[in-house]
Amino acid sequence: MKKDLTFSNLHREQAIQKITQEELDLVVIGGGITGGGIVLDAASRGLKVALLEKADFASGTSSKSTKLIHGGLRYLKQFDFWLVKEVGSERAIVHKLAPHLVVPQKMLLPLIEGGSYGKWLTSAGLKVYDILAQVSGDDKRKMLEKKEALALEPLLPKKILKGAGYYAEYRTDDARLTIENIKTSLHYGAHALNYAEVTDFIYKDERVHGVQVKDHVSGKSYAIHSKYVISAAGPWVDELRSINHSKKGKRLHLTKGVHLVFPHKKLPVKQSVYFDVPDGRMIFAIPRGKITYVGTTDTNYDLDKDRVTTDLADAIYLISAVNNMFPSISLEMDDIESSWAGLRPLIYEEGKSASELSRKDEIFTSESGLISIAGGKLTGYRKMAERVVNRVAKKMEEDHEIDVPECTTDTILLCGNDFKKFKDVEKYIAGVYGKIKSDGLSEYDAWYLVTNYGKQTETVLDLYNKVKGKSATERMAIAELQFGVAYEMIQNPMDFFLRRTGRLYFDIHSVRNLMDVVLSEFKVLFKADDEKIRVWKETLELEIESHSNFSLDRI
Repeated sequence: MKKDLTFSNLHREQAIQKITQEELDLVVIGGGITGGGIVLDAASRGLKVALLEKADFASGTSSKSTKLIHGGLRYLKQFDFWLVKEVGSERAIVHKLAPHLVVPQKMLLPLIEGGSYGKWLTSAGLKVYDILAQVSGDDKRKMLEKKEALALEPLLPKKILKGAGYYAEYRTDDARLTIENIKTSLHYGAHALNYAEVTDFIYKDERVHGVQVKDHVSGKSYAIHSKYVISAAGPWVDELRSINHSKKGKRLHLTKGVHLVFPHKKLPVKQSVYFDVPDGRMIFAIPRGKITYVGTTDTNYDLDKDRVTTDLADAIYLISAVNNMFPSISLEMDDIESSWAGLRPLIYEEGKSASELSRKDEIFTSESGLISIAGGKLTGYRKMAERVVNRVAKKMEEDHEIDVPECTTDTILLCGNDFKKFKDVEKYIAGVYGKIKSDGLSEYDAWYLVTNYGKQTETVLDLYNKVKGKSATERMAIAELQFGVAYEMIQNPMDFFLRRTGRLYFDIHSVRNLMDVVLSEFKVLFKADDEKIRVWKETLELEIESHSNFSLDRI
């Protein structure tokens, strides 16, 4: 496996030349978690593969989920046992692949008077959940009495609380998980480009044999030839099926999910809570570093897929839900620090509401050979990739008598993972803090670096030590940016502040504080003129406003 591969838009022309000069085995459209999983699976089996994303990697659904690698407890209510078994089992695998990025998280399920879950049903459901997901050790479910539940979470409503279920999930950063899958695929010879939009397909003997691409950085167009094409474009799958004239039969049904971010001191839950809302839905409240985030909604969506935002009604709904479950909190609109809104590309089923639609993935193959995959959950991304690459492998055997090896992604450690167990991650965080505390940086800074980059933190720290003449916080931001530009295909400030670092969601104040120093470094790295910097700054300010301001004077 190749080591220390650069992955940079500063070398974009060379990257494009490599993927246009020969026929590939496979082109994957869509740089979200599904596409990232597919390109790693295919490349690790020895296929010549390229991944193309029309915007930034993980810029769609894969940076806007609830950020949980979870077993889908609520799908037991829909008797979707197969889905619970698969995604439940996958949690442990993905944790092993990236223990710094997929972090164990205890979940509390309060049992309240008139709630969705009764004591007996919850106990039985969590027991089935443990069996299906092959949960073992301390992660096994426990049933708590009222006093035990309040000891764990004093904010719960004493008057209506009857007890709680207590079980294990895993928290992640979906955008980081996506980029690390893509970066890992490069070690197996894969190619990947962001800001490269597929505008049409190339046909040979009426079969899809490649794609036409519009490069949004240079403005140029080019062709990539390949034996097969997989569309993993999430909410945009049906658009590509339309271009291919194959949008027939089943189609996508898009629903919007919204999350709000509050300072942890405003919603100081001690661990994650999965709680009832009066309308029958369930909501997560998840602490993460300086903040607690809450979500999600599930409403039908048919507006602009490239600009999905949290509106006032979404914010009121979630704040009301929190205040109903945690009556001592009294959150207000002004308490919102940030938010995000994303789309779920579900498979349409006649007569079913948004919440009732299955989260299972489905594969569609057109008459011309375009393979599309849609639906599914973040947790199941690796198995989704395995299924669709298995289909390509079968076709390669039938069409070209090429024997493709079986999937091994359950053993391929992702970039940044050089840990044997989760306790090693905790020790490493302590070691990183020891290196930076003399500069005035905090334990939070060490935790943030390691849970973002894993052992790649060493490279970030090397860059940090070379930056002079700034505060420690500014030096670290510059080092992160230099790392992201060299190794993570950053093209603009939004790539950095949102998808590579998560700052716009989890530490929005740092975006305001670091904006000018980061833009100055962008100017140097990309040789950007003053007009480009002005446009980038304006874009950042608009994004901060749209993610955080829900006052009535904005409406």
